[in-house]
Amino acid sequence: MKPLTYEQALLRAASLCSGSEHCSSEIRKKLLLWGVTSSQAEKIILYLINEKYIDNKRFCRAYCLDKFRYNHWGRIKIGQMLRMLEMKNEDINEGLESINEEDYKEVLLHILTQKNRQLKDSDPYIRKGKLIRHALSKGFESYLITEVLLQLH
Repeated sequence: MKPLTYEQALLRAASLCSGSEHCSSEIRKKLLLWGVTSSQAEKIILYLINEKYIDNKRFCRAYCLDKFRYNHWGRIKIGQMLRMLEMKNEDINEGLESINEEDYKEVLLHILTQKNRQLKDSDPYIRKGKLIRHALSKGFESYLITEVLLQLH
C-alpha cells in the first residue's frame, strides 16, 4: 500500500472519527501506519481536535462507561487501559467518576455470584480466594470485593 497524501489521510481520519469515538493516540498510530509523516499527523490531529472530531475527555467517558457496562471491567483495569492509550490522568479520573457507584457494586455482586455458582470447591477458604482473584482480574478494588463478598455469604 502506498502512503496516503495529507488530504487523503485527513479525510480518512475524519471519516473514522465521525463513525465512532477515537482518541488522539489511536488516530496518531493509524496515521503513521498510513504512511503520513509525524509532523503531518500532528497537524491532522490538531485539526480534528479543533473541529471536535476528537475529544479525549469525551472518549474517556465513553470508554469507561462501555467497558464497565459491556465488559464488566472494574475501575483499575479501565484506568490502566486508558493510561496505555496515553490519556491524561484528569481525563481518566473524570471518566471513572461517571460510573454510578450503586451500579458498580451491583455489577461486582453479579460477577461474584455468577463465579460462585461455577466453582466446585467445597472448601470456603479456597472458594473465597478464587472469587477474590477473579474480581481482581476484572479490575475491581480489593476493599470493595471484600465488602461485596460479605453480602454474598
